[in-house]
Amino acid sequence: MTITMQEEAPAPKVMRWNWNRHPKCIALARSQLRKYLRHWKAEELTDSAVLLLSELLTNAVRHARVSPGREIETVFEVTDERLRVEVSDASNTLPAMRHVDNEAEEGRGLSLVAMVATRWGTVARMVNGEYAVGKTVWFEIDREPWKADA
Repeated sequence: MTITMQEEAPAPKVMRWNWNRHPKCIALARSQLRKYLRHWKAEELTDSAVLLLSELLTNAVRHARVSPGREIETVFEVTDERLRVEVSDASNTLPAMRHVDNEAEEGRGLSLVAMVATRWGTVARMVNGEYAVGKTVWFEIDREPWKADA
């Protein structure tokens, strides 16, 4: 299930989307993040944010081994100071950075998140202020002050 922003109404500063755990959700979520950042005049964050969102969603789709029907939630919040993106899934297994050799074709996602994001981490999943099944992996990218005013 995808919730789309309506063009005629102002988008809230915090946007939430729920996605079926399927590889197609990654491209759809990237598109929503691009629209969101464009709407809030934060396009300078787009390249880094879309890359990191792709990494976190790919991990959730591939590794969150949960029963069918469990959705992945994304949350986007932009302020004058930063962008925060959260990806939540119903798996309680926390992601871990791996040390991979130069020939490996996967396993670098969290290292990339750590290099590009200003901050990132994992927390127990919360729904309406209560602990829920699963975890949230998040990142923040600070905005340059002169770009936030533009």
